[in-house]
Order: sequence, then structure tokens, then C-alpha cells
Amino acid sequence: MTHHETPEEIEMSTATGTDLAQLTGTYTIDPSHTRIGFVARHAMVTKVRGAFNEFEGSVAFDAADPARTDVRVVIQATSIDTRNAQRDAHLRSNDFLAMETYPEITFVSTAFRQTGEDTFDLTGDLTVKGVTNSVTIPFTYEGAASDPFGNLRLGFEGAVTINRKDYGVTWNAALETGGVLVSEKITLEFEVSAIKNA
Repeated sequence: MTHHETPEEIEMSTATGTDLAQLTGTYTIDPSHTRIGFVARHAMVTKVRGAFNEFEGSVAFDAADPARTDVRVVIQATSIDTRNAQRDAHLRSNDFLAMETYPEITFVSTAFRQTGEDTFDLTGDLTVKGVTNSVTIPFTYEGAASDPFGNLRLGFEGAVTINRKDYGVTWNAALETGGVLVSEKITLEFEVSAIKNA
């Protein structure tokens, strides 16, 4: 007796990371369902969490040749938000991101490597404050789903730790107790929802 897939089984198969063929296409990152955030240690003991609220990006994926994956993201540096107006003003200043001179933070992918059934490494050029360095971000593919409007959405999450000094973001203040006010290492966090272009 032949086994016919039920609609539920077919639906499930599209939600796993194994059937990549159905994911071929170009996607637009949905800013309203995407978070580009960061975490920095503050005064050695606490963490400051923030995010960039304005950005746009695209993803092009070809299951037949995943290595050709193309991801581009442009972040408006002035949209930095750490839920503290005084701190945000300082971050926007020339002490940190020099946003008047360098209004955009950009990422352009250069390599894509699948590392597991639903994990991959995305390598690309990250440009902050006019300085470009290559970073590799491990991502986990969270699955695909059709939203109420009939759009195919992909979800993936990743994080990478960078040293802000590598990008010329060198400001700091010494603490009386020893150590520094802001950590050199910054963790970038990406929770991405991308909609397939019609």
C-alpha cells in the first residue's frame, strides 16, 4: 500500500532545514519583525542591551548553489536605542560611532557555509565607522511559515562577538575600582524575519 503524504506532513516538511529547494529565491528583511541588537558589558558588572531600529536588507538564496547566498544589510547608525536618551546621545557622538561622518553600518556577505541541518556560517564584510572587517556569524535557521497574508517567511537567529577597537571605536573611561566603563567586546545579535519577494 503506497503511503500518501497528508497535508500536515507536507506542511511539516517545508518547516525543516532539510528541504532547501523550496527556499530558493530573494527575500526582503522585515524590519518590524527583525531585531538587530547588541550587548556590551558596562562598568565591568552590568550589561547594556540595545538595538538599531532602522535598517533594511535583502537575502538571495539558491538551494542548488548555497555558496552564492547574498545577504546585504544597511543599518542607520543614528537609530541606536539603549532606552536611555543621555547614553544614546553619547553613543551617537564622535566618541563612539561618529554618525554625522559615518551614518550607515553595512554588512555584505562574502561566503555561506552550511554547518548542520539547520545551521550555517555567514561570512561578510562588516563596515562600522568607515572601517571594514570580515566577520563570520553562526546562524540557526528557525524555519519557514506562511503568514496570514500569504507571504512565505523565513526565520533565523545568529550572534557574533566583535572587538569595537577593530573598528576605531576606542573611547573609554577608567573606573576608580580598576577596569573600564565599556567593554571592548560587543556581541551583535540578529533575529531575522525575511519575506520572500513575489
